[in-house]
Amino acid sequence: MYSNSNDEVIEKEQNKYMNNAKEFLGNPQKIKELLHKVISKATERKGHLGDAWENLHLFADLVKAYSKGEYKQVQPSTVVTIIGALLYFVSPIDLVPDFIIGLGLFDDAAVIAFTLKKLSKELDHFKQWKSAQTIPLENPLD
Repeated sequence: MYSNSNDEVIEKEQNKYMNNAKEFLGNPQKIKELLHKVISKATERKGHLGDAWENLHLFADLVKAYSKGEYKQVQPSTVVTIIGALLYFVSPIDLVPDFIIGLGLFDDAAVIAFTLKKLSKELDHFKQWKSAQTIPLENPLD
């Protein structure tokens, strides 16, 4: 059974990445590199991620939209928390190392689920905003 003590362990692990996450705000190149690593790792391990696959994409979309200035209805601290979770996901050194077959992604998925639960209201607002966006047709001559 999942308990509050599990949340505390997960939050403690994620917090180790928060200071580093703050360095990504205002640095589109670092964000782009991080998102590339996240999507690459997620794609490699898609079959093992379950629900975490879609949540990782949601996190990446929010960080990307925020860094491009397209989505501003979110606190910077929320973006930092998501970046911290993404940094944890791509880090080879975490609670359960990724090379341990069958368990290596368990802690990554737990951090993603914890972040999703912690920021559910903000993520729901982002999903609504995202679904309302229309993709403008680009002029092929531009």
